[in-house]
Amino acid sequence: MVSIKTVAILGGTGNLGPSIVHELLSAGFQVTGVTRASSTNSTPIYPDAVTIKKADYASYDSLLSVFTGQDAVVSVVGAPGVPVQKVAVDAAIAAGVKRFIPSEFGVNTRRVRDLPIGKILQGKIGVVDYLKEKEAQGLTWTGISTGLFFDWGLERSGLGVINLEDKTSTVIDSGNEKFQVSTLAQIGRAVVKVLQRPEETANKYIAISSFQVSQNELIAVVEELTGTKLPVAKREKSEDLQKAGEDKLAVGDFRAFVDFLRAYNSADGAGHAVSEEDSANGLIGLEYEDLKEEVGKWLKRAKAL
Repeated sequence: MVSIKTVAILGGTGNLGPSIVHELLSAGFQVTGVTRASSTNSTPIYPDAVTIKKADYASYDSLLSVFTGQDAVVSVVGAPGVPVQKVAVDAAIAAGVKRFIPSEFGVNTRRVRDLPIGKILQGKIGVVDYLKEKEAQGLTWTGISTGLFFDWGLERSGLGVINLEDKTSTVIDSGNEKFQVSTLAQIGRAVVKVLQRPEETANKYIAISSFQVSQNELIAVVEELTGTKLPVAKREKSEDLQKAGEDKLAVGDFRAFVDFLRAYNSADGAGHAVSEEDSANGLIGLEYEDLKEEVGKWLKRAKAL
């Protein structure tokens, strides 16, 4: 039986990484944070329980050195680091790593290869393709689609739906289309569950979530909890967002991703929510979260309750 106890994490100090590190430590894993050799950050960036090693992310030999003795590698690198994951995969194979979790954690890239948004996600698509090619060399992998980062997105933009300051809302199309979301903590728990179930999750691309939600449902919950109406100040059409994204992409402006993503999630009939049948929450033993409870936590942090 495969047992995973030691985990190296790449990019563990960004928006998502700390939540994954926290959940790994809480579950008893031995965690090594791999920081870039070029980093000059002198402040503590990981909890004391994390072993910190420096490496050149683009160097096979450097990554081979830090991956030796690790059972799993979890990559949480941002967009600029996505291409170097292939080097990390090769180094992981040579080091005898058992499981590689690539930096997916968002849109299900297995479903967007031929869509305009997929043009921006080709790097991620290519890494999963590469992992599939390398299965015969003994390295197993798990891709994890999470949908939008729910709490992170609320805190930065109200998920593009809620404007607490103006007490208004923005709605795309009818506002009734459900989409996939996960809190940062839920994503961390999903990584833990995957590593605790190596046989069940080997060489699979899975979709997990905290819950599925629509724009109108989110607005209704905020209104209920705050006792304040949030009239729709702006209505947008998904076809206009798609067109705006295509125009930006045509001139090399990758801010097109935001337009594509909003349309991808919220266009009427998009169908990108995760059904019970397609969800891996049951497979890995990951409980769903409560929409009202998570919105309430955000409102309290925002001092709106």
